[in-house]
Amino acid sequence: MAAVTAFAPATVSNVACGFDVLGFPLDEPGDEVSARVTPRGVTIDDILNDGGRLPREAARNTASIAVQSLLTRIGETRGVALTIRKGLPLSSGLGGSAASAVAAVVAVDALFDAKLSRELLLECAFEGERFGAGSAHADNIAPCLYGGFVLVRRAMPPDIVQLPVPSGLSAVVVHPELEIETARARAILGDTVSLADATRQWANLGALVDALHRSDFDLLSRSLEDVIAEPRRASLVPGLADIKRAAADAGALGCSLSGSGPSLFALCRDLGVATRVADAMTAAVVRHIGGKPQTYVSLISMRGARIVSADPKGPALQV
Repeated sequence: MAAVTAFAPATVSNVACGFDVLGFPLDEPGDEVSARVTPRGVTIDDILNDGGRLPREAARNTASIAVQSLLTRIGETRGVALTIRKGLPLSSGLGGSAASAVAAVVAVDALFDAKLSRELLLECAFEGERFGAGSAHADNIAPCLYGGFVLVRRAMPPDIVQLPVPSGLSAVVVHPELEIETARARAILGDTVSLADATRQWANLGALVDALHRSDFDLLSRSLEDVIAEPRRASLVPGLADIKRAAADAGALGCSLSGSGPSLFALCRDLGVATRVADAMTAAVVRHIGGKPQTYVSLISMRGARIVSADPKGPALQV
């Protein structure tokens, strides 16, 4: 192939009680990355929809760093030029750096017909995510690549547990007109938690995994509680408690920050409930934060990153 384009979806990480270990993808939005063969090196042709804010230097971009890791791993001496189309808002808590890294390695793997395993692709994407997010965790890149509800037992080397998804389980994500840098949000957390909080969080995480296995929505609802990260980050999202209350009153199983925020997610029994919850959450976000929030309603997507076009003759993404 001369050029390949891959799509990688937005992801919700942490999922309340699963800090740095739980995540799932949405059907949309997502990022697209087009890759074409060049004589040598990794370069970036263009980045679209980022307002000129993301680095064009290959050594400083999440996607190109991930691609360089892949080329080194497969011993490829030819190069790659990337075009990145951002479909995810920057600093949104929806796994934007992960989506770019994952889409890039999936595209380049297909470009050279490398046929790497998902575990090896994850390792390559992880190098980009490590740079882009400023820390080493895989709760965005794993669901972005694998699809479905995942638990990251260990990031490197990857040990990814794919959890069952109860029929109908749906997500609402509302992205306010705010930005929260992941590094700043992580710095707020500090380095220690109390034993009481840790015990409560472990109990919620174990109960949530059991609830997914048994399609027990009541237990799932009781488990969607974050006593570690959310309380420390609550001040970053005005009206967080009221937005969560609006979601619950509309029928949500639970509501919390998506990743480090400012996006919020809610889990719901089905798409009908999710539609009502989306309206309630959006109205609450407008009331407390203002602006024009972006709202997404989706089943928990079972599809991760995927090839969307392959061109044997030329660029897959025209700019």
